[in-house]
Amino acid sequence: MLITVVDLEREPLEFDEPVQPGTIEYVSDVKQLDTFRVTGRADLLQEHRGPRDVVADIRIRAHYEGRFEVPCARCVEPVNYDLNGDFDLLFRPVGADGEAAEHSITTSETEIGYYQGGSLELEDVLREQVLLSLPAKTLCRPDCKGLCPRCGTNLNTETCTCDQTKSDPRWTALSDLRSRIKL
Repeated sequence: MLITVVDLEREPLEFDEPVQPGTIEYVSDVKQLDTFRVTGRADLLQEHRGPRDVVADIRIRAHYEGRFEVPCARCVEPVNYDLNGDFDLLFRPVGADGEAAEHSITTSETEIGYYQGGSLELEDVLREQVLLSLPAKTLCRPDCKGLCPRCGTNLNTETCTCDQTKSDPRWTALSDLRSRIKL
């Protein structure tokens, strides 16, 4: 869904968008399982910076909910994850804040996104919100045993026949030295 400044100059835009799986491309290991619903409103905010300097900011407030599949961080089995949340974001035209010299940004400026060409794709905003809302580490269950580091067997479903003795890599230099010494 394209949100344009021209449309917002006439009136705010109310939306209730069902986003079908496959419409938005997330990162390779995140999969949308069913219809992702987003409802909200887009408004045009005009920021007057001087007599002839007006910046057209787009404010989007919305609620989203949907089901996603992400891999377990230990065994890489798929894990279903229900997402729902709200966001209130401000987007400004690219170059509106540009200055010749670098400067430090304020905390409020970190909450500002940018758009180009007088329009903003809602799907781009949703992709970012989904990826930010998903946990950094998802487990299929709290006691997940993960994969065998040697053969890759899922230790939750099978036992492997790999040697389970742990060797500390810090001792490798000493064991190499022992093999070179003749007693």
